[in-house]
Amino acid sequence: MDYYGVFGNPIEHSLSPIIHSQFAKQTGLDIKYEKILAPLDGFAKTAHMFISQGAKGFNITVPFKIEAFNLATQCSLNAQTAGAVNTIKKNGNELIGENTDGIGLVNDLTKNLNISLNGKTVLILGAGGATRGILLPLLNQQPKRLMIANRTASKAIDLAKDFSIYGNTCGFGLDKVKNDPVDVIINATSASLDGQMPDIATGVANGAICYDLMYGTQTPFMDWAKTNNAKMIVDGLGMLVEQAAAAFKFWTGKQPNTQEVIKNLRS
Repeated sequence: MDYYGVFGNPIEHSLSPIIHSQFAKQTGLDIKYEKILAPLDGFAKTAHMFISQGAKGFNITVPFKIEAFNLATQCSLNAQTAGAVNTIKKNGNELIGENTDGIGLVNDLTKNLNISLNGKTVLILGAGGATRGILLPLLNQQPKRLMIANRTASKAIDLAKDFSIYGNTCGFGLDKVKNDPVDVIINATSASLDGQMPDIATGVANGAICYDLMYGTQTPFMDWAKTNNAKMIVDGLGMLVEQAAAAFKFWTGKQPNTQEVIKNLRS
C-alpha cells in the first residue's frame, strides 16, 4: 500500500480523501490517503515526519502552500511562477514540488466545459496567491488578452508585469473595469468567503462565462453573474477534482476519469 495525504489547517472540510479513493479504485491502485492537521508553526516538521513513515507524496492546502514551496528541493515551472506548491512527490532524496491549481482550472474549462481560451479575453478578479497560481496555465492557452483587476491596483499591475513574458497581460484597479463584455471572468478574490461581491461595472458580465474558484455554495459572484446576463456560471468543484487528478498522475503516472468523480460529488 502506498501512503499519501493532504496537509492543512483547518483540514476537516477537505474532500481530497474522497476524491483520491475514487481515483485509486478506478486505476486499481492500493493507496491510503489521509487528512493531516499540521500546527500553524509546525508544517515542515509534520511533513518530514510523514515522509519518514514511508509516504510517497502529499497535497498541501491553506495556509501552507508557500511553506511547501520552501520545503521542496526541486520545483516545476508552474510552482516556480506561482511561488507556491500544492503537491509534493518524494523521488529518492528529492522532494519535487508542483502546483496543479492552474492545471486543474484549465482542464475543467477545456475538457469538462468545452471552453477554448485561445484568442479569448479573460478577466481575473483578485491579485493574490490564488491568481498567481493559475496564471501560467491560463496564459499557455494563448488568450488574446488576460486582465487582472484588484482592489489595490498596484498589486494587479505588478502581477501582470511578472507574467507579461508569457502572454498579453495587464493589471488595474477594480474601479477601472469597463462595461465592455469579456469572454471569461474568473473570481479569485476572497470576497465570496465574506459573502460579498466586488463592486465592478456590470456590463462586463453580459454574455460571459463566469467561473468562481469557490465551490460548495452559491456565491455572491455567481448571483451577480446571473443578474447581469452571464452565458454560463460555474463553481470551482470541477477545478478541485481536476487539480487532484493532476496530482494523482504526478505521483502515479495514471490519469483517472474526473467527470465520473465530479458527477458523484455533485450528487
